[in-house]
Amino acid sequence: MNLPQIIQGGMGIAISNWRLARAVASQGQIGVVSATALDAVHARVLQDGDEGGFLRNIYKKFPIQEMAQRAIDRWFFPGGRAADTPYRSLPQFTEKPNPMLQELTALSCFGEVALARGDDPSAIVGINLLDKIRIPQMPSLYGAMLAGVDYVMMGAGIPRHVPGVLDNLAEGRAATMKFDVEGAGEAEYTFDPSEFLGRPAPKLKRPKFLAIITSATLALSLARKASGKVDGFVIETALAGGHNAPPRGQLQLDSRGQPVYGLRDIPELDKVAALGLPFWIGGGYASAQKLAEARAVGAAGIQVGTAFACCEESGMAATLRKKIIALAKEHAARIFTDPFGSPTGFPFKVAQVAGTLSEKAVYEARKRICDLGYLRSAFKNADGSIGFRCASEPVGDYVRKGGNAADAENRVCLCNGLLASAGLGQVRKNNFVESMIATAGDSLGEIVRYLKNGADSYSAKDVLQDLLAPVLEPADTEPELAGA
Repeated sequence: MNLPQIIQGGMGIAISNWRLARAVASQGQIGVVSATALDAVHARVLQDGDEGGFLRNIYKKFPIQEMAQRAIDRWFFPGGRAADTPYRSLPQFTEKPNPMLQELTALSCFGEVALARGDDPSAIVGINLLDKIRIPQMPSLYGAMLAGVDYVMMGAGIPRHVPGVLDNLAEGRAATMKFDVEGAGEAEYTFDPSEFLGRPAPKLKRPKFLAIITSATLALSLARKASGKVDGFVIETALAGGHNAPPRGQLQLDSRGQPVYGLRDIPELDKVAALGLPFWIGGGYASAQKLAEARAVGAAGIQVGTAFACCEESGMAATLRKKIIALAKEHAARIFTDPFGSPTGFPFKVAQVAGTLSEKAVYEARKRICDLGYLRSAFKNADGSIGFRCASEPVGDYVRKGGNAADAENRVCLCNGLLASAGLGQVRKNNFVESMIATAGDSLGEIVRYLKNGADSYSAKDVLQDLLAPVLEPADTEPELAGA
């Protein structure tokens, strides 16, 4: 099959933005936008004045113009908000999502995908979602499908339901998905395209679905038991940035307090290849040599995140990107795989950067608050209703909602921290702006090879040229593992 060899990682929040995805897709590879908290991203960009008018212009192509105009009327500030003015808050998703929130979610995903494609109908654009964030999924997927998205990628869970959802939405039918409710098993949430649009829903192109996985066992399960067709896989090793799957077996920590991954955590690529579906490998494969190795074992190519996260087109705040590149140039780029920091319970890779939440003093100076709520989990209240809590919210609130205080210890508010890393940090009392947190893979220090002639920055095209350079015969090597 003549498939693109490179998938640009779908890094959120707003790191994999439309500019980065367009830069990659324009070179014939798969450019990916992140759907994580994209409603908040667009709302804040609009409040900052939507420089260049990109969002307002692309919204003109949205099929329901009344929705687009409602979003502009509510969120757009001509000239932008004052720097010391807090962003207006969004309502949080619940089992009965606010109609305005559903509209903005679909509109933002439509806009991001359409901007990523630009005027090139041949550009291949994907969208990345987290299975952990269930309730916003269907309006996110539908908005992206209205823009003709080519690929949907999802990890951080077991997304068996997604292929069937895509089938239904493509046919204009209502789709239902379930989400976990502690104390009550599961609850259902239905999204009806016709009800959403206010008219009969059109048939849409069904995007290909790639599940992001860490093991051949999960690949086999999804291929056989998913609600519809799984079109392929992205296999991530423990070297990948963002959330990692926990190590198999009993958790053991190394001398730095990081999870130790062993032989059981090395993905069995031969078993995945035997399924006959295309797959790409991510996490420690960001080089031309590794691309050749991946293809030698049957992969279509590789997924690359960290290298693109630090390039000029990414959504990372320029101040943070400059700090990270400077650390890499000094051979001082360090990653810590935090086993307990993320509210999800998954290990989370944190770049060690001065002035960010990776520093204990910065973390402790922040007053805990949960006003975005994307990583909240559902639970059953005593009256039978559904409540939501997050392990990074104020401990007293978490315990009052039935959570265990120990589970909230040292948890980091990734929602606010990652938005800040994209230059969209909330302004708090006394002009305190939310602190940033950066995530990257273990290969962070290797980004120096993209810097040419002493430069302090590089482009997505520089990365692609490096990855697609010719190499000698691939070496016969096994994937490395963090902490192994």
